[in-house]
Amino acid sequence: MNELMLVARREIVTQLRTKAFVVGLIITAVLVAAVSFAPKVFDGPKSYTLGTVNSQRLPLEAAAPDEKFTWRAFPDEAAAKRAVLAKDVDAVLVDGTRVLTDGEIDDQLGVLMQSVNREAKLGAAGVSIPPLKMESVGADTRYQAARTGLAVVLVIVLFLMLIGQVGMVAAGVVEEKGSRIVEILLSTLRPWQLFGGKIVGLGAVGLINLVTILAVGLAASMASGIAGDFPPGMPGLVAGVVVWFVLGYAFFATLAGAFASLVSRLEEVNSVLTPVIMVIMVSYFVAFYATGDPTGTLATVMSYVPPFSSIVMPVRMAATEVPLWQAGLATAAMAAAVLAVLAFGAKVYQRAVLRTGARVRLGDVVRMR
Repeated sequence: MNELMLVARREIVTQLRTKAFVVGLIITAVLVAAVSFAPKVFDGPKSYTLGTVNSQRLPLEAAAPDEKFTWRAFPDEAAAKRAVLAKDVDAVLVDGTRVLTDGEIDDQLGVLMQSVNREAKLGAAGVSIPPLKMESVGADTRYQAARTGLAVVLVIVLFLMLIGQVGMVAAGVVEEKGSRIVEILLSTLRPWQLFGGKIVGLGAVGLINLVTILAVGLAASMASGIAGDFPPGMPGLVAGVVVWFVLGYAFFATLAGAFASLVSRLEEVNSVLTPVIMVIMVSYFVAFYATGDPTGTLATVMSYVPPFSSIVMPVRMAATEVPLWQAGLATAAMAAAVLAVLAFGAKVYQRAVLRTGARVRLGDVVRMR
């Protein structure tokens, strides 16, 4: 075990010392922070400039406190028309009966002015109409928009992280095999120690990236104020994402490393990794579908089936409430699949990594005694 950790430490230190890793981590942190502030910047309150001619201002602020209204008074209708055509105002209320605009009025502003004007006229006539009381008898949907947004971001992050780390493992195995360095390393290490150390080390590097993304995203969300829209239970969701990333990475990285040991040139890596990449892609598409229908049959069933569950289940957990027993059952199934793949991958790596030259057939390796 000490030898495995030494190999893992070498992989971690090698990656952390590269300029590409540092620059990539900084760029990723900046992009995540920018995305977290985007809703506040682009979906901020609207601002309207309105005018009046022989009219009282409508109490729009009371009806729409999140919007900003600026009022201007005009001496006559001609001056108001000039201001409208010059784009100085969005609309002008004339004599309390007409609204002047340049083209179609903004839908939200039009509905707001109509409803507020109606209420003001009814109030002046002594008619009081109590507002309707909204009462939901279904599931709480207050956080649904935030849940869907989190699920979409999560599926993209997990997909990119898994693809990136799996590629690094495969490339590392082929580089060591092609340069014959693996022969030197295996003179003092057992194959499973070298193979396991590489997976653990590069997995730790991926975990650093993931934790950075989650930490920066949460911090920026709190700073921008959008964290107030997040559903309760965010700490549990974050912990679940980390666990599922570890399980998914262990599964796919083991297969990628095992398949990569069959070839000796980087040019051949893509061909042997095709089955692994295809499974990740299918998981990604199903998970993306689950962001819109997390309780549907497809999303529910696939969230139990390894290795698809490594992406689908955390996305379902973000998009909707998932019973604890379902998450636990899916986690146990995925953990069992990881153990089976580790045993298979270590055997393939041990039998194929020292066979240089032409590509080794997987069937031949499996049948070796």
